[in-house]
Amino acid sequence: MKALALTGLKKLEIIEVPTPKIASDTDVLLKLSVVGVCGSDVHYYETGKIGSQVVKYPYLIGHECSAIVEQVGKGVKNVKIGDRVAVEPAVSCHQCDQCKMGRENTCRKLKFLGTPGQGDGCLCEYIVMPEENCFIVNDKLTQIQAALSEPFTIGVYSAKQGIGDNCEKIAILGSGPIGLSCMTAAKFLGAKKVYMTDKIISRLGVAKSHGANWIGNPDEIDIVKEITRIEPLGVDVVYECAGQQSTIDQALEILRPGGKLVLVGIPRQSTMSFCIDYARRKEITIVNIRRQNRTTHEAIELIADKKVNIDFMVTHKFAFKDAAQAFELVAGYKDGVIKAMIEF
Repeated sequence: MKALALTGLKKLEIIEVPTPKIASDTDVLLKLSVVGVCGSDVHYYETGKIGSQVVKYPYLIGHECSAIVEQVGKGVKNVKIGDRVAVEPAVSCHQCDQCKMGRENTCRKLKFLGTPGQGDGCLCEYIVMPEENCFIVNDKLTQIQAALSEPFTIGVYSAKQGIGDNCEKIAILGSGPIGLSCMTAAKFLGAKKVYMTDKIISRLGVAKSHGANWIGNPDEIDIVKEITRIEPLGVDVVYECAGQQSTIDQALEILRPGGKLVLVGIPRQSTMSFCIDYARRKEITIVNIRRQNRTTHEAIELIADKKVNIDFMVTHKFAFKDAAQAFELVAGYKDGVIKAMIEF
């Protein structure tokens, strides 16, 4: 089968690799339909690593996908050939202490699509996944929506980790797909006032058009000064969705005492720092987000029931043969890109 492989820094090639086969009775062979280009994919594309996870070339990346069921193992009970599915890219063991505590997202034996040391990605014609990772959508969602449900479920999980009692005023620092997913989910969950920042003007316009009450570019204004001028007591929750030291610093300044900092963005560096004076004196709760946990079905149903709109995030579509162009576009933040989707 054909697959898109990283062969070096910023080098992608379509190569031939063996078609995967069903190995377990509960396995499902999937024919890929759509793959979204994620920021973490771009980290591997540009730097060859995320923290301790280092690429060994050639390597297949990609994890946000939808597919059509091609073949099923003899133990598969619910999924059938021809079903259209959204794919949950994280395979948990269900045996370790984390899984038994209901924390499958921090499974000690986690295997995640497109993660070095865990498994190849989905930018290829076929993949094999366990039945439990295949969420049937059929006519409920388009294949693009099904693929987009993967980053959106991170937004749903993140929003739920932050939103609680007395959490009506929030700030989201970073207005890319994950920041916009957090905004959409948080608004649904009850956030009344949403402040959003980004250095890309086109993204701020999209955020404003789809739910943000206030937008600001930190390259043009002092966002701490402006937000605290409007909210002198501070905001209740900050979702840090840029993975930058500057946004962490801003978050601690604009949060109210007793507020919550939710770290969603993936930093490129291994170490970040906090102003412990702000964090301690304000008694800030800091929450790290590791993707999502048990919110995939919920995210799919929110989209299917039209309780949320995520379609606006898709700005570009590419054929599989042109997938390398999608990565160049996203890595360069070109042409107002928010989300680029690759179609098979």
